[in-house]
Amino acid sequence: MTTEIKVPQLPESVSDATLVAWHKRPGDAVRRDENLADLETDKVVLELPSPASGVLRELKVADGTVVTSGQVLAVIEEGAQAAVAAQGGAAEKRAPAPESRAETGHEKEKEAKDKDKLSPSVRRLVEENRLDPDAIPSSGRDGRLTKSDVVGFLGKQASAPAPAPAPAPAAGARASGARAEQRVPMTRLRQRIAQRMVEAQSTQALLTSFNEVDLTAVQQLRSRHKDRFEKEHGVKLGFMSFFVKACIEALKKFPVVNASVDGSDIVYHEFYDIGVAVSTDRGLVVPIVRDADVKGFAAIEKEIGEYAKKARAGSIAIEDLTGGTFTITNGGVFGSLMSTPIVNAPQSAILGMHKIQERPMVVDGQIAIRPMMYIAITYDHRIIDGREAVQFLVTVKECLEDPGRMLLGI
Repeated sequence: MTTEIKVPQLPESVSDATLVAWHKRPGDAVRRDENLADLETDKVVLELPSPASGVLRELKVADGTVVTSGQVLAVIEEGAQAAVAAQGGAAEKRAPAPESRAETGHEKEKEAKDKDKLSPSVRRLVEENRLDPDAIPSSGRDGRLTKSDVVGFLGKQASAPAPAPAPAPAAGARASGARAEQRVPMTRLRQRIAQRMVEAQSTQALLTSFNEVDLTAVQQLRSRHKDRFEKEHGVKLGFMSFFVKACIEALKKFPVVNASVDGSDIVYHEFYDIGVAVSTDRGLVVPIVRDADVKGFAAIEKEIGEYAKKARAGSIAIEDLTGGTFTITNGGVFGSLMSTPIVNAPQSAILGMHKIQERPMVVDGQIAIRPMMYIAITYDHRIIDGREAVQFLVTVKECLEDPGRMLLGI
């Protein structure tokens, strides 16, 4: 009995996907729910699980092919006996060569430790494609290799043209420094980011206002309670939860900042789904913290942390990135002192956080060194007036400089 492997139903907002790389070849044994390939959309990387155990008989499309929902990608011959036979044949074909006498126990131990650093999904990708993990640029915490690192590396390998032979230098030609160029196609996510940025600039009347915040009170509060907070909730108390809460207080005072334009109508959202921009090696994604107004600091920190891990591992779901009424982006983690963020359409505003820098400030007539941050709001001037944008920033500033206001609702 044969089973067709098809592209799963893609969400309405996604028209097609690119098959980045097959992890199995014809004749390989496959297990039910084993990932056969990675599909890259303009938002996330999706796995293609096997619907049954058996032997992969035929691949209908090659790496790098653009596919659509329901398209047949491969054919599997079902049956446990066939799978076992194929596994035995594969084991014979892939039996390791006898160990060289020069290989020492120390080298074996090092190799085992290197593999232990890889997650199961990353290890499977590396082994199935016979890749050297050290040759792949890593973006994970502590230099760890993520699944999206490997998928991106495979995509570049598939799209990179074969190098042309270098022409022989002409007689008497003077040697000079290399002036090489490399043409690499954009990933689906990068194409989508480019499209959305251009759309936002061309369809919205964008303007940016700035203010600055003294984060002394927030830093003191975090320093005083961070150990107990982490012990109690199992997550660190970061800055982002303070900014999310401060923005919600400001959005409640100025509902138009939480609104969006639909034709000639203004849609006022009476809920607070806050997007938090996360940078990955594939580009910027914006997972949504839904109903953030009813969540505490710990819940917000946990959710943001989980989204960041999934985004960098390439396992975040499309549903996690859909919707949102307002966005916060933090360029300060990269050292940005000031910037003008672009609105994440169809939203109407975005808050930009920046680097915390100690600066001399006049406080009660005296010069004091304070941890200061510039904050920015880029907004759609079609529905948000400058007065509302400026007062929104002032409210955020007041909430952060006196965090007790957020607890008391004043």
